[in-house]
Amino acid sequence: MKYTIRAVVVAAAALLVWAPAAASAEGFFSPFIGVNAANQPVEGDTNFGFSAGYMGAGVIGGEFDFGYAPDVFGESVSNYALTTMGNLIVGIPVGGTAGPGVRPYLTGGLGLIHTGADSAFGDQTTNDLGFNLGAGLMGFFSDHFGLRGDARYFRNVTSDLRDSDLDPEFRLGNLDFWRASIGIVIR
Repeated sequence: MKYTIRAVVVAAAALLVWAPAAASAEGFFSPFIGVNAANQPVEGDTNFGFSAGYMGAGVIGGEFDFGYAPDVFGESVSNYALTTMGNLIVGIPVGGTAGPGVRPYLTGGLGLIHTGADSAFGDQTTNDLGFNLGAGLMGFFSDHFGLRGDARYFRNVTSDLRDSDLDPEFRLGNLDFWRASIGIVIR
């Protein structure tokens, strides 16, 4: 008898865990490949990465964006740029949140812009606060698969927090570039 009760409890717990829930948010994952442009030291270099996030009620959500660009400052030395951003994303699903449809969107947020280079003077790396702003379009062929393309502007922000004065100043840094990318999107 006690094994029967245990089996019923285990089966009920499994049903609760694996039962379908009402959709209140729509998650997505989008690996991409792209090109950097509009800044002389960065122009024309490829990049790749992924974005992952969710859209609450299909309109407003959050997104994590990771991008990596090897040899971003030319090929004379080994170098790279890495971006990790937490973004707000706003988009209107034309055709609904299921099945075929398109979703134009705007996105922007803050994060880290990390650069590194091997030079005759040793490894040189920077970790700067950065921001990005962009727009794009997700097009879905089915409930779970589509294509995504976007363009984003990245810029680093520098500060004098290490100075001895009590009045820190934040200013735009000298690293800025556009990233145009295309990839698949899975929701």
